[in-house]
Amino acid sequence: ELFSPSQKYQLLVYHADSLFHDKEYRNAVSKYTMALQQKKALSKTSKVRPSTGNATSTPQSQCLPSEIEVKYKMAECYTMLKQDKDAIAILDGIPSRQRTPKINMMLANLYKKAGQERSSVTSYKEVLRQCPLALDAILGLLSLSVKGAEVASMTINIIQSIPNLDWLSVWIKAYAFVHTGDNTRAINTICSLEKKSLLRDNVDLLGSLADLYFRAGDSKNSILKFEQAQMLDPYLIKGMDVYGYLLAREGRLEDVENLGCRLFNISDQHAEPWVVSGCHSFYSKRYSRALYLGAKAIQLNSNSVQALLLKGAALRNMGRVQEAIIHFREAIRLAPCRLDCYEGLIECYLASNSIREAMVMANNVYKTLGANAQTLTLLATVCLEDPVTQEKAKTLLDKALTQRPDYIKAVVKKAELLSREQKYEDGIALLRNALANQSDCVLHRILGDFLVAVNEYQEAMDQYSIALSLDPNDQKSLEGLQKMEKEESPTDATQEEDVDDMEGSGEEGDLEGSDSEAAQWADQEQWFGMQ
Repeated sequence: ELFSPSQKYQLLVYHADSLFHDKEYRNAVSKYTMALQQKKALSKTSKVRPSTGNATSTPQSQCLPSEIEVKYKMAECYTMLKQDKDAIAILDGIPSRQRTPKINMMLANLYKKAGQERSSVTSYKEVLRQCPLALDAILGLLSLSVKGAEVASMTINIIQSIPNLDWLSVWIKAYAFVHTGDNTRAINTICSLEKKSLLRDNVDLLGSLADLYFRAGDSKNSILKFEQAQMLDPYLIKGMDVYGYLLAREGRLEDVENLGCRLFNISDQHAEPWVVSGCHSFYSKRYSRALYLGAKAIQLNSNSVQALLLKGAALRNMGRVQEAIIHFREAIRLAPCRLDCYEGLIECYLASNSIREAMVMANNVYKTLGANAQTLTLLATVCLEDPVTQEKAKTLLDKALTQRPDYIKAVVKKAELLSREQKYEDGIALLRNALANQSDCVLHRILGDFLVAVNEYQEAMDQYSIALSLDPNDQKSLEGLQKMEKEESPTDATQEEDVDDMEGSGEEGDLEGSDSEAAQWADQEQWFGMQ
């Protein structure tokens, strides 16, 4: 009762701000609504009663919280409550001329999430009109298939007016390639940017480069760039979920665990630490825990592609294929140029014997992303599932290996095909060639299997040992080595029994089980990393 109407408005906003920071979003919305009602009443009284010229009233009215700012805060509350429609409605109510860049930016992101692409493009363009150097708005437009040249034209005046800004047009060109899925040209363009003195050792560029190498299937360079970025910025979180996944896929689980702990010490309010820990659980075959950690990551960031892939892979391995399919489809919607999203979905289709759906999806990916080693291998993977399309699979894999002889997934699939045809010598030559310039656990293990099939037992044991040194958790290599050791021990036993027979002991040696079954060694299960 003691406060003036304007003071009441201020107090309601302060109270709502406090509730917002305490994460009581529904209560905050209620108080912001009351504040707006109070402001409306205040406006009416100020119109009825003209200013008396009191000097103290002017500064007070000037420092009142902006009505537009209150509406923005309300929209923030709604987004935290996952009520995007309400957030859009409150921001839409602000007249276009009164919208600040951050309001347009929030609207653009909300429209994009809701699938309203035209409205999203309009809002991003409005941000760029007011702030021509807003890089997030540039990325937003490129992600919505706006041509790089059109986006660049919106920044050309500012580039010409500010010195040392000539790199920006090349930067836009690079990310235009990223969003059209042209990974090779994107990598080359970003590498050219990185060589410039202004952007040398730029953490953001290194992170983008690492992600591009990952998308192109070049794990070695991807890990290298992530490590460089991490050394330059020890508090880096962005992209660390992909880095953790790559380390886990290579069997470096101790490094993954250390990375997860370090990220949690930086912040547990981002999806990345939870995804990294989830990858550790997934590759430790603790799928229920991986599922929980993936769900927690999605709760923190519903746009986290890596979190969706982690949860989808965990669900698939737990036999909940239909639920997994939903997650992989959402990942594809968010990242239509990422091949691993499609790989996860196709593997789900194959797991549920939906070969037709898998074939349709693989063909679509092949047409959309172009004929490169990765898409050719993905299509060949599906063709291998149908006896009718075996020859087509062979042709596709040969094309893939012509483009990239070191592409591990193509080598693995070609080896699987040669194993079916019992062409073990050809398989050994293929694997030795692939291992000449790289070392990979799966390739060493498959080479071990092929060597057993041609009775090269000693070298097979060496290959299994190398595979286990690269990934101590590789169960199939361990099983292969254990079988080899069992093969050796009956031989020693029979030699002793032969000596006893010569001495006239009369005991007969049981030689059964000493023959190895080559087919068991040659059979290869379909191999995929966690998508």
